[in-house]
Amino acid sequence: MKLNKKKTRKICYAPKDLQALRYDRDLGDPGRFPFTRGIYPTMYAGKLWTMREFSGFGLAHDTNQRFRFLLASGQTGLSVAFDLPTLMGYDSDHPKSVGEVGLGGVAIDSLADMEELFSGIPLGEISTSMTINAPAAIVFAMYLACAKKQGVPFKRLNGTLQNDILKEFMAQKEWIFPPRPSVRLIVDTVGYAAKYVPKWNPISISGYHIREAGSTAAQELAFTLANGFTYVEEVLKTGLPIDRFAPRLSFFFNAHQNFFGEIAKYRAARRIWARKMRSTYKAKDPKSWRMRFHVQTAGSSLQAQQPENNIARTAFEALSAVLGGAQSLHTNGYDEPLCLPTQESAQIALRTQQILAHELGLQDAVDPLGGSYYLEQLTSEIEKQAESYFKQIRKMGGVLKGIEENFFQREIAGASYAYQKEVESKQQIVVGVNEYAAREELWKVPIFKIDPKREREQKAKLKRLRKKRSSAKVQKTLEQLKRKAHGKENLMPFILESVEAYATLGEIVSSLKEVFGEYQEPASAF
Repeated sequence: MKLNKKKTRKICYAPKDLQALRYDRDLGDPGRFPFTRGIYPTMYAGKLWTMREFSGFGLAHDTNQRFRFLLASGQTGLSVAFDLPTLMGYDSDHPKSVGEVGLGGVAIDSLADMEELFSGIPLGEISTSMTINAPAAIVFAMYLACAKKQGVPFKRLNGTLQNDILKEFMAQKEWIFPPRPSVRLIVDTVGYAAKYVPKWNPISISGYHIREAGSTAAQELAFTLANGFTYVEEVLKTGLPIDRFAPRLSFFFNAHQNFFGEIAKYRAARRIWARKMRSTYKAKDPKSWRMRFHVQTAGSSLQAQQPENNIARTAFEALSAVLGGAQSLHTNGYDEPLCLPTQESAQIALRTQQILAHELGLQDAVDPLGGSYYLEQLTSEIEKQAESYFKQIRKMGGVLKGIEENFFQREIAGASYAYQKEVESKQQIVVGVNEYAAREELWKVPIFKIDPKREREQKAKLKRLRKKRSSAKVQKTLEQLKRKAHGKENLMPFILESVEAYATLGEIVSSLKEVFGEYQEPASAF
C-alpha cells in the first residue's frame, strides 16, 4: 500500500502563529464573551451534556417502547425521528406514502398518534427534540396539545423543534411550501413560543444536513450561521425584541472525521455568533450571545463495509463534539448504513457517550485543548473562511436570494464531488472501503426490519379516527386556518385548533397548500 500524497502543508505550530490572536478579544474565559472556550464557566465539570439518541420507527407504540428502553438505559433526553410521509406532510394513506410508512422513522398522522407516542412519558419532566421541518408548526402544535391532555402547562415544556427550512432548500430537500411562506411559519412558531412556551427552542438551526449533503466544514459553518442571521432578521421584522427570542435559538452541527477541524468549527461558531448578536443585532442579554448546540456524529462517515468499524468512527467523532463544547449529543448506531438501529446498536451508541462521560476524565478540566497553537490557528482559519462566505451571501442579496439562484446547492455539490474524487483516487483513505478490505462474510450484522403490516395497521387507525371525530368541527377549523393564512396573523393558534379537532397532518398541510402553493426547485447547472 502506498501512503497518501498530501499537499505541502504546515505541520508544526508555535506561538508566532497566534500573533494576531488577542486573549480578551478572541478567547477569553469559559462562560464569558466571546465564548470561544465554552458558554458556561464550569461546562461538564458542572453538568454533563444531554445524551439524546435519535429514535423512531414503525408506529407510535413501537417508538414509545424504544423511548422507554433508552430512558431505562440512562438516556437523559428524547429525540424523535419521523418517517418520510410525515416529514413531507402526507398522511399514511396518501398514495405517495405507500411503502414508506414507519420505515425511516415513526408515523405521525394526528394528535392521537402523538398521544400514543408519549404515553406514560411525563412531558413536564423530560426534554424532547423533534427533527422535522416543513410541517414543523403542525407537529409542534400536536406536542402542545398532547401536553395539555397530560395537564402539563406550556411554560414547563422543555425541548427543541428543528424547524429549519432554509437548509432543506440547500441540502436535504424535504420541503412543502415555497421559501417565503415557509419562513413565515417559522417566524410564527418563534413568536408563539416566546409568548407561551418560554423554555422551548423553536428552531434548531441545522448544519448537520448541509454537511451530510457533502459540504466542507467551513461551508457547514457559514451556511448554517447565515441561515440563523436570516431567521433573526425575519423575526425582528415582526417587532419582537431581539432579547425576547434570541436566547432560545439553538443550533445543530455535524461531528465529522477531521478531529481537530471539527473542534475548531464549534469554537469558531460560538465566537462568530456572539460577535454578530452583540454588534450587528444589538442584543444586550448575554444569553442572546451564547450559542447552544446539539451535535450528531456523521451518518455519511459510516460505511456498510466492515460495519463494526463504525463504532470507532462514532466514538472519535463524539469525542470531538465533547471537546468542542456541545450541549447535547447523539451518537449513531454502527449498523445505520444497513438499517435502522437495532436495540443492541442503539445501546452501544448510548454506552459510547456514557464511557466518554465517566471514564475519560473529560469532567476534570474546562476546555482542555484551549490555547493549543494548532487548534487556535484552525479556529481562526475557519472563521475567516466563514466570513468570506458571509460577504458573498450579502453581495448576492441574502440567503433567500442565494437559494433562488441555486448558489448553496452548487457549492455543496462541488464540495461533495471533490471529496468523492479524493476517495476514488485514494487521496482520502476510507478504511475497509478503498483500503484494508476484508472478506465480507466476516462482517455480518443483524438487520432490523420494519414489519410491512405496520403500514396496514396505521391506515386502519387513520380510518377509525376519521369515523370517530367530528368532521364538521375539523372542516370549520381548516377553513378558518385558510382564511388566516391569507392574512398576517400568527397561525399557531389556528393550527393548534385544527390539531385539537383531530384534523390530520395531511389535511392541515393540504389546506395551507391552497394558500401558499408548493415549491418547485429551479433547475441547476452544476
